[in-house]
Amino acid sequence: MPKKNLTIDKILAGWNFDPLQPTARLVKHPDGREVLQLRVDLGVLQMEVVGRPDGSQPYGFPTLLEWIKHREQAVDLAFKFSSEECLDVDREFSQFYHRRIGWIHLKEFARAAADATHTLTLMDACLNHAPDQEWAMMHEQHRPFVIFQRAQSLALQRVQEGGDPAAAIEELNHGVSQIRTFYDTYELEQDFDDDELVQRLIHVRESLRERFEIGPTLDEQLADAISQENFELAAILRDQIRNQQRS
Repeated sequence: MPKKNLTIDKILAGWNFDPLQPTARLVKHPDGREVLQLRVDLGVLQMEVVGRPDGSQPYGFPTLLEWIKHREQAVDLAFKFSSEECLDVDREFSQFYHRRIGWIHLKEFARAAADATHTLTLMDACLNHAPDQEWAMMHEQHRPFVIFQRAQSLALQRVQEGGDPAAAIEELNHGVSQIRTFYDTYELEQDFDDDELVQRLIHVRESLRERFEIGPTLDEQLADAISQENFELAAILRDQIRNQQRS
């Protein structure tokens, strides 16, 4: 007896793969929940929108990162990942990458930023618990890219939801600063200015500044005052920033 048709031809019909840009969509599952689908070359990836994208609960936790945090509290912080746990970490990196790409395509910038934050925190855990430096650097080398996507997503979220281009510019500046810290940490300062991701963040920042006719933000004015050793002005600007954050 022939098996029930298990192909996905019907799903792929009319949804062609685009090699130049990712394509994603939110779909209503028959049980009522939403799932995120990402079109890839050989088919479709379907991901949960809450928790871990594959819907699993590694070691009984919503994500592997949550399990790592729990283990850090329950065990000596100096523990190292086993080879099996390294594979589990690799899987979580891959899953959150694909979902982040889908969110960005759908302009779900808050969700994209949240998944990027998850990935950056997981990278921090890799540095703390890697079995060796080589394995840690396999992930660490992608940190600037994740920082870039997070900063861009947060900036676009600011413009999209609150119409706050000044705050968007601060998010972009923060992203540039974080990438600079990465280069400084690994003594690669000479490569910072040529980094394409940095240049793209600066381009978006200046485009927003021109579009919304925004001058230097308070944080930028503060940095300039400190560089000129105008500490009286710096103190005034710090107070203004604190008041702005409270409001």
